[in-house]
Amino acid sequence: MRSDTLKVPGATLYYEVRGTGPVLLLLPGSGGDAAAFDPIADTLADHFTVVTLDPRGYSRSPLDSTEPVDQQVAVQRDDAHRLLETLTPAGEDAYVFGGSGGAVVALDLLTHHPERLRLVIAHEPPCFAVLPDAAEQKAFIDEVYTLFRTEGIAAAGARFLEGIGGTMKPMPDPAELPPRTAEMIHRLHANAALMMAHELRPITSYLPNEPTLASSTDRLILAAGRETRGHLPHRPAATLATHLNIPLTEFPGGHSGFTEAPTEFAHQLLDLLLAAKVG
Repeated sequence: MRSDTLKVPGATLYYEVRGTGPVLLLLPGSGGDAAAFDPIADTLADHFTVVTLDPRGYSRSPLDSTEPVDQQVAVQRDDAHRLLETLTPAGEDAYVFGGSGGAVVALDLLTHHPERLRLVIAHEPPCFAVLPDAAEQKAFIDEVYTLFRTEGIAAAGARFLEGIGGTMKPMPDPAELPPRTAEMIHRLHANAALMMAHELRPITSYLPNEPTLASSTDRLILAAGRETRGHLPHRPAATLATHLNIPLTEFPGGHSGFTEAPTEFAHQLLDLLLAAKVG
């Protein structure tokens, strides 16, 4: 594995690369970073050049500004596109997998740059605005944000986990983990407040451009975890799949299936990617 940085407007992106083959960009959830995909990256790297990154403002990707700014989907999409253009050889297509907030960025990337992408897999994008009860979910997110501002990250996090049906497992104790994983957990704890303050509302209010996505459904897989079925994290992907008249693909585990059931998750993901590669 090698690491490098890419200067983009307003920030410097840290990214990691491993493996050989077509470029596969893995986009982490809100507040996550490149190491979140460690449990599955090596399996994928047997067939792909796997690229992971710390999104701008998080972990090792500092902003040019000394003050944090709201994380806009369009800006994160532009960052991902610049990274793909830097690493993908001319004339070749890239592959993208996004989890949670990264899935929202992946959808926006497919909307604006379909010609550069062979396949996008969006796993549980939290675009609550597509739901029939979108107003209720916006009120829930506003409540979480208000709790964050008035009572702090612990109260807000607890309310958020309750509201999504308890479908996300708490982060492990860094003292019980290997050094690289422990370092990541410390970074994610540091990212949590930034995510609550500057990304939670923009990412959950994102409304996909369904007519444009409808013209690229041959390059799109909408996915969700089996264990979140019936809960809020599962619903936007299922709703969007219905709107676009494509199947919903279920993966092992829940919202973070690639860390909860990494072996099974990686092999199912690899099967889908290789099928698209052959096709």
